Formats: sequence, C-alpha cells, structure tokens
Amino acid sequence: MVLLIDIGNTSVAVGGCEGERMCFTGSCATDLKKTEDEYALTVKGILELNGCSADQVEGGMISSVVPALRGVVHRAMERLTGKRFLQVGSGIKTGLNIRMDNPAQLGSDLVVNAVAANAKHPKPLVVFYLGTATTVSVLDRTGAYLGGMIIPGLQTSLDALSARAAQLPEIPVAMPQKVIGRNTIECMQSGAIYGCAAMLDGLLTRVEQELGEPVTAVATGRMIDTVLPACQREILPEPNLSLEGLRLLYYKNTQERKPGRR
Repeated sequence: MVLLIDIGNTSVAVGGCEGERMCFTGSCATDLKKTEDEYALTVKGILELNGCSADQVEGGMISSVVPALRGVVHRAMERLTGKRFLQVGSGIKTGLNIRMDNPAQLGSDLVVNAVAANAKHPKPLVVFYLGTATTVSVLDRTGAYLGGMIIPGLQTSLDALSARAAQLPEIPVAMPQKVIGRNTIECMQSGAIYGCAAMLDGLLTRVEQELGEPVTAVATGRMIDTVLPACQREILPEPNLSLEGLRLLYYKNTQERKPGRR
C-alpha cells in the first residue's frame, strides 16, 4: 500500500492506495505545534481506524503548502513506516506542461490537483479548490497549465468581515433558506455562499470567453458540499482530487506500477 499525505493550511488529507484502488481516505487538523512523534501517532491512528497498519506501507508521496511542516511530516512518515517518502517539488516528474512566467512558483497543491484532473476529465479544464483560499487553475485543450487565480476562501472572507466590522458577528458557514436574507446572520450567509457560487459561475464564463471554447469544470476542497449546490453552472465535485494526484505522481516517479487513466 502507498501512503498519500496532502498538507493544507487547515487540514491534512491522508489516503492509502494499491495501484488504481484508493483503499481509504481520512484527515486530521493541520497543527504547526505538533511534533514528529505526534504526527506519526496521528497517522498511525488513521491507518488503524481503517484496518491498516504501518507495516503494509511500501512508500509514499507528500504534498505541502505549509513549509514549516514539510520536514516534520516527512520525517514522521519515514520513521513510522521505515519506507521512503517522496515530496512534490523540485526533481519530481509531473508530466505537466506549465506555461506560467515562473513555473517554480506554482504551488504543490495546484500541481497535484491539475495532474489528477488532467488524467480524469475532458479538456480544456478549470479546476477550483475551495479551502482556506479559493484557487482557480486553467488547463488548455492539450492539458498545458496556463495559469489561474488566487482568491480569499469563503470562511477566510467571513472571518475577515466579522473581524473588521464591529457590528457583524462570527457565524457558521451554512446554506440560508433564501437568497434574500431577513436578518443579519442570513444576510451574511447568503452573501458568502451565493456570492462565492456566483463568482465561480462568472469566472467560468470569463475563462471560456478568453479561451474561445467551453471548459469542463471540477472542484475540490472542504467547501465543495456547501458552495456547489448554489452554483448555476455544472461543476463536478472531486473530494479526493489531491490524493488521486499524489497517487499518479507516486507511480510516475517510482515506475513500480502504471496507474490507469480514463
């Protein structure tokens, strides 16, 4: 079994795969204060919760957007399993033709998601990630990565609004019953969720206008279940996109097996 670790700003996604089959997925909170021992114990617990053990792990792949945790989690996983782990970054073969001004600036999370979406869906493609930040990745009809957008995430925007506006409370992210809110909390929820959904719809239209052709749209990240139902455009949910990308990258760089592509 191959162990897959995707470290985000808010949560760490953990998955295990054997060839094309994803054996399990899980997650834990991102915590800068955790030690190597604590991350090793956390992942050990996730493995055991899913009926697996560290002895079954033959290797792994890690992606991180939190620089301070790259070494910590990498050492923790190698200590836990006794096996070699690769990290998405310099020296890793992605097969992705990145046409940005400085390809080295492209975040590992965007690389991983683009690799997975490129393998699964018709192109051209727009890949949304809805998390701490909302990111947009655009791939042309050849699968080349053209660029995209970085936007404050839904929860991040709400937190900033509550922090900067004295009379607006902190609220949970939840779907309001109507677009037109009848109280402060409903108004904030409607503005956040329908505003984000309308933004995604509008960005798709603008990207299609710039490319001159329709696109396939996919979305991943912890906010997809909240936002996508409010969208008017078809956006395909891919909750495990990052783990699928890590799976593909692991086999591409180890050449132990050839993962299937649709």
